[in-house]
Amino acid sequence: MASFFQKLFGSAATLPALAADGLAELGADMHSHVLPGLDDGAENLEQSLELLRELRALGYRKLIMTPHIMGDFYKNTPDGIRGALRALRQAASAAGLEDMTLECAAEYYLDEWFGPRLERGDEMLTFGGEKRYILVETSYINEPLNLAETIFQLQSRNYQPVLAHPERYTYFYGRFEDLVKVRENGAMLQVNLNSLAGYYSAGAKRVAEKLVDAGLVDMVGTDAHNLKHTATLRDKVLPAEYMRKLLALPLLNNTL
Repeated sequence: MASFFQKLFGSAATLPALAADGLAELGADMHSHVLPGLDDGAENLEQSLELLRELRALGYRKLIMTPHIMGDFYKNTPDGIRGALRALRQAASAAGLEDMTLECAAEYYLDEWFGPRLERGDEMLTFGGEKRYILVETSYINEPLNLAETIFQLQSRNYQPVLAHPERYTYFYGRFEDLVKVRENGAMLQVNLNSLAGYYSAGAKRVAEKLVDAGLVDMVGTDAHNLKHTATLRDKVLPAEYMRKLLALPLLNNTL
């Protein structure tokens, strides 16, 4: 599915700079830490509302917010996450942000607690309705020995795994073919938009660009934790050449 800009202007090389609300074409952001008081993102409702205003200005009208669920560190539960969502919905309505559709899922860390949770049949927060997308992440440095097995186990239980920010996992650097294999084995790949601006590292930027060039990006997320992230989106990502190339891909964000 060609992007709106590609239809109008042709190849990515000739696309104009995006407008300030240029992320509107994506439709939905499916990775952020905007829910208050749950992880290393927004600490309270005031910070959550600040992030909502900034993301709205960037063009988003739907957010699927994904707090961390991580072992003994972020012991979030589906009920606790839904409670934070209810509080933010009420605050957003009172603040005049009724046109923002707010939903929740989670970002699951593939640690020693995840496998037993899956085996027990614990409730998992997913997004995309019947597609049952589940956002997962790993250590940035250490490759999990059971990544392929976990992907298989999730699929066997009718989940569609989405690997968060694969460009940030240093264990894949210099092993692009192995990253491609992860996707071939059934995991969708979600790139962080700020990676296109080199926000995390030069290495992450290179891998993100390579994924875009290879057409291997299924979804993109802001991974917004704070106003520094949204400022980078506005000031550095929207003008980036690879942002225009990215929008020419058949991304799934606008199906959410």
